[in-house]
Amino acid sequence: MPDQKHLTTLCYIEKDGCYLMMHRTSKENDYNAGKWIGVGGHFKDAESPEECLLREVKEETGLMLTSYRFRGIVTFVSDVWGFEYMHLYTADAYDGELSEARMQDCPEGRLAWIPKEDVMDLPLWEGDKVFLPMLLEEGPPISLKLTYHGDELVGCKFF
Repeated sequence: MPDQKHLTTLCYIEKDGCYLMMHRTSKENDYNAGKWIGVGGHFKDAESPEECLLREVKEETGLMLTSYRFRGIVTFVSDVWGFEYMHLYTADAYDGELSEARMQDCPEGRLAWIPKEDVMDLPLWEGDKVFLPMLLEEGPPISLKLTYHGDELVGCKFF
């Protein structure tokens, strides 16, 4: 079993036809630097995926999710940063307000509500472009393996 540094969550929070996205611009030595992603992060000791999801969303946005859906597991393999098992979620309800200050000064970047039809035009990881369209569907959870050499996606396999 991998240690928690290889276990993560990622959530796309939905509101009014938009996803809450984070432009990763603030964290030092961030392999996501310059990319737009959902919100989430690494597991802490003994956390379940759902505990990690709720904690990370609260830390990054100030919101407490009240309705979320598991969408699958994405396995990342990279010759640069190793491997990661990402637990993927969408959420459609929450308690709290996302302040303008939090939108501009999130600990890891800038948050923005992006219309779903515009998300694919953002600077994304190539692998994210594989699974993001699937989030719009109501299908079963996915299992996807993405292999990278540097920033280049060289392998994509569904199970």
